[in-house]
Amino acid sequence: MVSSANKKTIDPKSIQGLKYFKALNAMLLRLRDVGTERDKAGNRDLHFDQYVSLILLYFFNPTLTSMRGIVQASQLENVRRALGCKSTSLGSFSEARSVFDAECLKPIISELAQQLLPAAQFREADALKTLTAVDGSLLPALPKMFWALWNYEHKRAAKLHLHFEVFKSAPVLAEITAGQECEKKSLHRMLESGRFYVLDRGYEQFRLFQAIVDKGSSFVCCVREQMTWEVVRERELSPQARAAHVVFDAEVNLGGRKADGVLTQTYRVVIIERPSRSKPGETTRLVLITNRMDLDAELIVLAYHYRWQIEQFFRWLKCVLNCRHLLSCSQNGVELQIYTALIAALLITLWAGRKPTKRTYEMICLYFQGWATLDELMRHIEKLKPAHPLES
Repeated sequence: MVSSANKKTIDPKSIQGLKYFKALNAMLLRLRDVGTERDKAGNRDLHFDQYVSLILLYFFNPTLTSMRGIVQASQLENVRRALGCKSTSLGSFSEARSVFDAECLKPIISELAQQLLPAAQFREADALKTLTAVDGSLLPALPKMFWALWNYEHKRAAKLHLHFEVFKSAPVLAEITAGQECEKKSLHRMLESGRFYVLDRGYEQFRLFQAIVDKGSSFVCCVREQMTWEVVRERELSPQARAAHVVFDAEVNLGGRKADGVLTQTYRVVIIERPSRSKPGETTRLVLITNRMDLDAELIVLAYHYRWQIEQFFRWLKCVLNCRHLLSCSQNGVELQIYTALIAALLITLWAGRKPTKRTYEMICLYFQGWATLDELMRHIEKLKPAHPLES
């Protein structure tokens, strides 16, 4: 039974700002022939590029709250004209999730990310310019999504594995798996050269550390305090390092016998002790492992602090773009939605010239709904000051 909310008529005047989709049309056009192999008669009305454009319209228009709303929007003349699509049916739109390969969206994500400039120019930007935070985040799934296995028998979840370039505030690489998928295995699959990865304790693995080095990248990873090592050379702490709460800095051989035959070089241990924020009078101790011997200790600490940027992005993706609400039950359908959401986030960053915030997203949505004029939106964007990546 269709609820009254799903039957709500969409006012054409509530769909504004469609000309900004035209700039993306050329990039999406390369998707036109994907999924048309079975269509020997040339009868397909909904193509991959048009499907992605409709999903983007969903993200930028709070008026659209469901798949039925997207389908109804495709029947509006100004939407069809701007997106170059025909009216689509609920059946065609649902079928598209199994016809179009979500992997084809990844090159577009990378291409948009490459167009971004660093969000801020600071002293540490050159040394940390390729800093890439890596983490995974769960997306609650329906019980009937059997592929989305999790650690609990009767619960399902998908997991977004994301690589987030800190100084560009940009997602650069992503993968969707079942919720129980190991994050270390995902990073093994997605390793790139020339990156400076920042990782939390969940990525502690000697084989992964060596794989990053062998790939031509570097890393800083927080590990358990029980990690063992043999000191090769202890480094003197500078006043700047002490001010960053560094209490130990040394070149070491990691892991003892467990690392034999796995690690082929020495690594560096930087230990921080700082006052606890949650427990007054106590200290918090962090043990960081890295292969960067060239950086000052305080920059190693700063690099790890930047890891929180990916946590903030996950929150923005789920709460602001509403990616907690999945439009599909299939893995490919979830991938299509999430990868398109990453494209939407990159478009906002490219337009605003800084990482997306809730206020800027709201202004863009108000413009797309016709409540804000283009001049009002541009005045809002011009008031945005260049933000330091650590600002929330």
